[in-house]
Amino acid sequence: MSHEDPPGGYPYQPYGAPYGEQPPPHHGYGQDHGYGPRPSGQGPQASAIVALVLNLLAVVSCCNLLAVPGSILAGLAMGRAGTEPDKARRLLVWSWVLFGTGFVLTIALFVFLGLIGAFDD
Repeated sequence: MSHEDPPGGYPYQPYGAPYGEQPPPHHGYGQDHGYGPRPSGQGPQASAIVALVLNLLAVVSCCNLLAVPGSILAGLAMGRAGTEPDKARRLLVWSWVLFGTGFVLTIALFVFLGLIGAFDD
């Protein structure tokens, strides 16, 4: 290991090197991880996939009836993420609201059933 190639992957810079002589930071794979704008379709698309999967799991595992329209809205958001990202985000907000409301109501139902003794033998 030489002084020119430290383990972090940045070339060696002497302490106090002038700003203009600093090497550009290495981001890997050519991606910019700064504060620049993000591609508009990526955020809603990924969130729509997660919302769809979680809503479908809630329908199957918990009989969460509010997750049915939530999964429909997530599917619609997936279709519109590339062409209408603002509309996709609004659909996703409603999908997550329905998922969360159904989740809270399902927990409340189980707590209520436990309090009235429905799970007692």
